[in-house]
Amino acid sequence: VQLQACGGGPVQAGGSLRLSCATSGRDFSSYTMGWFRQAPGKEREFVGAISWSGGRTIYADSVKGRFTISRDNAKNTVYLQMNSLKPEDTAVYYCAADRFAFRAMKNVYRVLDFGSWGQGTQVTVSS
Repeated sequence: VQLQACGGGPVQAGGSLRLSCATSGRDFSSYTMGWFRQAPGKEREFVGAISWSGGRTIYADSVKGRFTISRDNAKNTVYLQMNSLKPEDTAVYYCAADRFAFRAMKNVYRVLDFGSWGQGTQVTVSS
């Protein structure tokens, strides 16, 4: 599977951005999709995920209430709506697809849970 993330850019604190991740190559609707981010000098961290059906989402505590993940299986696209952005949200954001189709969602995700990754899109939040 190939994933292409886009929608990043510069934004002021308190602003909003919506990232998109288009996929191709396999049955998108069969896989939980995740978003991660990586700031300079830091490890890649989990942001959130959405189940293959779109019926369940989970988020890291740091973004809960500000970020929303959604998906459009007809368009093979997953979205990350980011509101009330803070300077500490500055990072490269990556979308990823679960290693296994139709796997039940977990409560905690690690990088190794995902087998396919997009190239990342930079989000820079200025104060």
